[in-house]
Amino acid sequence: MSTAHPDAVAAESTGLSAKQARILRYLRENAADRTYFKSRLIADDLGLSAKEVGANMSAVADAATDVDVEKWGYSSGTTWMVTA
Repeated sequence: MSTAHPDAVAAESTGLSAKQARILRYLRENAADRTYFKSRLIADDLGLSAKEVGANMSAVADAATDVDVEKWGYSSGTTWMVTA
């Protein structure tokens, strides 16, 4: 039985950092319910800063195969359009 944290396993298999894997997992879990995500709201939910989310989002978008991540707009913070 493995004791590895799921984010560490995901990061290892996709080449993402643990923080990037957390963001990707968050988007995957919430993409069915929402389409648009603000960096600051993702950050609040994950205990990160909006700057950390934005800085890692391009790597997440490149690595994601089951969700499409597109920078959508910048009004009161960056908004990302995520489709599953």
